[in-house]
Amino acid sequence: MEMQELLNELYSYSLHGIKLGLENIEKICEALGNPQNNYKIIHITGTNGKGSTSTIIETVLLKAGYSVGKYTSPHILKFNERIRVDGEDIPDKDIAEIYKIVREKIEELKITPTFFEVTTAMMFLYFARKKIEYAILEVGMGGRFDATNVVNSDIAIITNVSLDHIEYLGKTIYEISREKAGIIKDKSYVIVGDSQKEFLKAIKEKTEDFVNVIDKYKNIDYKLNFEKFNTDIFIGDKKYQLSLFGDYQVKNFLCAYEALCKLEVPESVIKEAIKEVVWQCRFEIYEKNPVTILEGAHNIDGIKNLKQIIEKGYLKEKVVMIVSILKDKKIEEMLKVCEEISENIILTSLSENPRGLSAKKLYEFTDKSQIFTAIEDIKEAYNFAKNLNKEIIIVCGSFYTCEKFKREVGLC
Repeated sequence: MEMQELLNELYSYSLHGIKLGLENIEKICEALGNPQNNYKIIHITGTNGKGSTSTIIETVLLKAGYSVGKYTSPHILKFNERIRVDGEDIPDKDIAEIYKIVREKIEELKITPTFFEVTTAMMFLYFARKKIEYAILEVGMGGRFDATNVVNSDIAIITNVSLDHIEYLGKTIYEISREKAGIIKDKSYVIVGDSQKEFLKAIKEKTEDFVNVIDKYKNIDYKLNFEKFNTDIFIGDKKYQLSLFGDYQVKNFLCAYEALCKLEVPESVIKEAIKEVVWQCRFEIYEKNPVTILEGAHNIDGIKNLKQIIEKGYLKEKVVMIVSILKDKKIEEMLKVCEEISENIILTSLSENPRGLSAKKLYEFTDKSQIFTAIEDIKEAYNFAKNLNKEIIIVCGSFYTCEKFKREVGLC
């Protein structure tokens, strides 16, 4: 089977939609010999910050000499990005081999799993075959009924909780927090990065034994470096130069740092490794002339975090934004925050995505002011943005927007 044909078949499992529950994945894993039990698990959930926290931990553990697997979603350019071992994406030939094994088990079991359940099973098997020491798993959605939650984690991290995916996880912070707290197991060392009362109530119902990095590291300081686009973090008399940029990355670093300290990784390794962390579409400096930033900012908290960064370094009139937002997000609220960031907002299309909208449709969510321009084609949108001759261009609103930019503008 050709690779594209294989991927098309794999993506066809998306037609089964989102089904929260562990029955299918438990059956598949059992048929595979429960490969998820062959390595130590660092399990990470949260509304925002999962990918950055995962990647900081991955980079440091690799620097410390461990064999490490990482599982994240969604991918930006290639499916292979979702499953990584020792810093390398899974090769096409291994996707084909692992998928064949998993598909045969699914056929024997006579079940209809979702796309995420199939890819999660593939990941577990691939990691076992590569004999990794640590698996860093990013939850797909929620936690309690997420396919990754068949594991018995050594470390469980909940970065934060805000109102997202409410149609699946609940309509309040407490309800969503209970779902995310589902990743906590009896042996888990639990780390959280949120102090909302409803969040803490849900965590304490699951365990009283946890570390809240907001409390533990309340006296830290940090500084954003707008020349190098990195973040300097000060814990006591120690300075850490994190290559990821932004106020919100400080808490992600602290969650990762606490996990790494628990694993007894030397301070010297942590300090060196975090200078080298690379994570796509998280304030990614994609072009320096003009300065072009790719930032997922895919929900209201994400766009507020972006605002917090930009207003420290740029005047509104010096910023251009290229934005597209999925229809199941808080579009009006997100666009209002965009208006606080920039006086030049270009709306562009994600209509090829089942959850996406055209630029014209997005424009209907605005007040129709001169701040907004609708340009369907993202390449045309970028050319228009460059011709405005501002200091910075920000592509944001969804990881799919960033992915489309990379693919169609051709800078990759």
